[in-house]
Order: sequence, then C-alpha cells, then structure tokens
Amino acid sequence: MKLLIKIGGTLLDDEAHRNAIASQLAELARSYQIAAVHGGGKQLTRFLEERGVQSQFVRGLRVSDAAVIDGVIKVIAGSVNKELVSAIVRAGQPAVGLSGIDGPLTLASLLDPALGSVGRPRETNGRLLDLLSAAGYLPVVACIASDEHGNIYNVNADQMAVSCAEGWSANKLIFLTDVAGVKNGQGEILPELTPEAVTHLIDSGVARGGMHAKLDAALSALRSGLREIVIAPGHEPDVCLRLLHGEPLGTRLSHESHAMESLQR
Repeated sequence: MKLLIKIGGTLLDDEAHRNAIASQLAELARSYQIAAVHGGGKQLTRFLEERGVQSQFVRGLRVSDAAVIDGVIKVIAGSVNKELVSAIVRAGQPAVGLSGIDGPLTLASLLDPALGSVGRPRETNGRLLDLLSAAGYLPVVACIASDEHGNIYNVNADQMAVSCAEGWSANKLIFLTDVAGVKNGQGEILPELTPEAVTHLIDSGVARGGMHAKLDAALSALRSGLREIVIAPGHEPDVCLRLLHGEPLGTRLSHESHAMESLQR
C-alpha cells in the first residue's frame, strides 16, 4: 500500500513532536511504501517577522512576494525539511529530503496574480517517488515547486500533498494537523464527511482560513479518484498506526459517509 502523509509545520516546530512523528514514519516504512509532504508556515512566519516582513493571507494562502519566496526556500525547503529528514534517519529509516523543484517532482502554475508567487500544482512525477521508495528511501517533500521556465512558487502544503498523492497513485492520504479534526458550526468534531458535506462546510463559512484551504485540497483529491483522506490530530501518540488499525481518530473523508446528520445539527 502507498501511504502519503502530510505533516503540518506546527507539529514540526517542537523537537519532541518532530521526533515522535519521525519515529512513526520510520516504523511505517518497514511495512508500507511511505512518502511525506510537509509545511512550515509557523516557522516561515517567525523567520519573516524577524526580518520585519508581515505576512498577509487570502483564503488561507500566504501572499508571496520575493521576500516570502526567499524565506520559503531557506526555511521550508531548508531547515524544516532537513530537521525532519535528520529525525527520520536517526529513527533508523533512510530518508531523502527534496522539494517540488527537484527532478522536477512537481510542476506548478501561477494561482492568482494578486497572491504573488503562489503556485497551483499541475502535475507530480510519481516515478521519482517510486524510484526513491523502491530503493529503500523515504521521500520527504517540502511544499515548493517551479514551472518549466524556472519560476519558483510557494505552494500550499495541503495542495502539494494532494498532487503528490495523485501523481504517485497513493492508496490513502493522511493529513496530520494541530487540531482534533474537522468541526461543525457547534465546534463538534465530525468523524466522517462526504464531498457534499465538505462543500456545505466551505459554502456556509464554517470552514475558514487554513481549514478552508485543507478541505479545498481534500475535495479536489476525492474528485480525482482518491478513495480516502483522513484529517487527524498529529499530537496523538502513534496516530498513524492507530488510524491504519481502524481507530476512529479525527475526520475521515470519502464518498460514503453518514456525517450529514451531525453536520446539520
């Protein structure tokens, strides 16, 4: 089974959490084909603030000028990526850190001129992930990509994860986040969601900011044929193994669900 795991940058900002996630990835890699995609928004915001650059967000996406792209390269594709790779190697699993630019793994296009150099993933070369995983390496992908002309784009990590899952033909996509799952208007965790329910959450304004962007990406993945996506609390011990063993953690998104009744309450 091919398993794509997206790790929120907040989870990687703390060394203990980073090491715990790295240990899980190393253990999973002994039984499954694993690839990881990560963000680093919290670390990037801190890096930019230290240099007097204030971040602006539109629909959960960071407006990206030249200063932000410089930070994305240095922080997300640099320190965040290499710290996670080092932690996985320390846990006993060979790993390779890369970004969408390498290969190129992922080609992107300008999403919206008003957002600056924010890219929409167009295509991911799953053969590169197959090549690495077949050789015994765990690919660790930073959410940055380019186009055929060498333009570099900041890519939303959730969208990057979806593109990698699609291009690699992953069987399951797990989003590890710093929240317990997707909530309805009353703040209750929704254990299951269909595409229709996801659309309702977005259109009604219940899903905002980062969760809006995450659900947009998940909806795209379901429509493209990915069978199951899970948005789960990354702080939970052994969360990935527990999910794979069927424990109901977080929110499961698929084409078959009984979540609408809970959603409408």
